[in-house]
Amino acid sequence: MTDLVEALSRFQEWFEVADKHEQVLEANAMTLATAREDGSPAARTVLLKGFDSRGFVFYTNTTSRKGQQLTVNPQAALVFHWAPLARQILIEGDVATVSDQEADAYFASRPRLSQLGAWASLQSQVLPSREAFDARLEHYETLYKDREVERPPHWTGYCLTPRMIEFWQGREGRLHDRDRYFLDESGEWQWAVIYP
Repeated sequence: MTDLVEALSRFQEWFEVADKHEQVLEANAMTLATAREDGSPAARTVLLKGFDSRGFVFYTNTTSRKGQQLTVNPQAALVFHWAPLARQILIEGDVATVSDQEADAYFASRPRLSQLGAWASLQSQVLPSREAFDARLEHYETLYKDREVERPPHWTGYCLTPRMIEFWQGREGRLHDRDRYFLDESGEWQWAVIYP
């Protein structure tokens, strides 16, 4: 596990540098790649909301396209790309939902409008008109007037437990540096330098 600890420590260092860099707008923005049951891919940008020894956590509607894909195929890849730093991190692994307690705690920390939006949005479904969405939002604003907004049962967090973490540092002439931490066939963490 030493190499995983080293990889997570390195991720934290790179993330903190990106987070403080004035030209990186959202250091926690990451591409999430998933696959359907037939193997066809899908990708979108989501926000990292935490990471620790378990893995990397993000939140979404479980009935959304990505939520449904993760139910069918609970494997994913994450890509952080910080162009001003010429740095990229690729993470691949298995995905599972976080505990209800963890999801409740994060949901409670969200701005109220975001909480209401989690109820009002039928995420990834066809929206007949903006007015239809506004009407749903108004319904939940009325429903939760003068009280805390509960976490919807269809909204939770996912934790990606890494099987591979690769650090990419750009160099002139596309002669990049690539370091890969990965689980081998015996379940041991290894480290290797990869050709550009």
